[in-house]
Amino acid sequence: MQVPRPTLGRIRGLAVASLVANLAIVVTGGAVRLTGSGLGCPTWPRCTDTSFTAHPELGWHGAIEFGNRLLTFVLAIVVGLTWLAAMRYLPRRRDLRWLSGILLLGIPAQAVVGGITVLTHLNPWVVGAHFMVSPALVAVAVVLARRTREPGGPMVATVPRPVRGLAYGLFATAVAVLYLGTVVTGSGPHAGDLQARRNGMDPAAASQVHADVVFLLIGLTAGMLAAVWATGAPARARRAALALLLVEVGQGAVGFVQYFTGLPATLVGVHVGGAALTLAVATWVLVGTRGPAATADDVPGAREAADTSAGASTAFTVRGVAPAGGRA
Repeated sequence: MQVPRPTLGRIRGLAVASLVANLAIVVTGGAVRLTGSGLGCPTWPRCTDTSFTAHPELGWHGAIEFGNRLLTFVLAIVVGLTWLAAMRYLPRRRDLRWLSGILLLGIPAQAVVGGITVLTHLNPWVVGAHFMVSPALVAVAVVLARRTREPGGPMVATVPRPVRGLAYGLFATAVAVLYLGTVVTGSGPHAGDLQARRNGMDPAAASQVHADVVFLLIGLTAGMLAAVWATGAPARARRAALALLLVEVGQGAVGFVQYFTGLPATLVGVHVGGAALTLAVATWVLVGTRGPAATADDVPGAREAADTSAGASTAFTVRGVAPAGGRA
């Protein structure tokens, strides 16, 4: 019996499932660190020298770490199905194949870096690198899900070049915020195990730098929200910018509360999950500033943005303000 070809809707559903699974990995990985279970399975790739599974004598720390490892297999299945669907989709879409392939390759990369964290006894810098793999895959899953709503072919900017540049700057700042968060964690009490060494940074100083960059991110997001409204950007860009600002305000509130209440594990866990969600929405903002070239003429400012990207000197029309010699 011939297996039906996957539809874009099915690939989209699998992409969203991949996104959710990667977010879940972030949360469970945070639980491993916050419960001091980072060495619950003291070796890798096996849990112990003689078994791939956790033994009862390892206690609940072993169960938590082993559970997190098992979730990686669930993620691999979901991402593998996503890749297979993208490969079988007709007409062929190189973008869907590449993005799903990156997701698939990210799973063994994540597992290897995770193994190195165990073999280096939770070196804080390696732990930080391990955390950053998951948000990166979250970002790729967001782009993949978005591309399933668009036709194949070239993409063009749907906002003026300065707004597009702002979106890139905002995304880079979000990545910096996440990384600085790993530095703060590596300097504090939640390094994954009571015997795990810290990175030697002063926790108060690291937290201050992290907070400063968070304020920069919120400022850039507020500016992005104003820019997409002023330039008549597509509704999806305005929705994404507003959603990001709301997520950042909530995330910032959790961060301040956890800092001034002695870093309770539950709040830190919420903050870790919120960090990955922040990058997901920042990615949504970035992909919301471009669209298919075939529909560019239907979007206010899209053709101008495309011309500017090609090097033409074009004045953009700001909502309510007419260019010289023209009509609003």
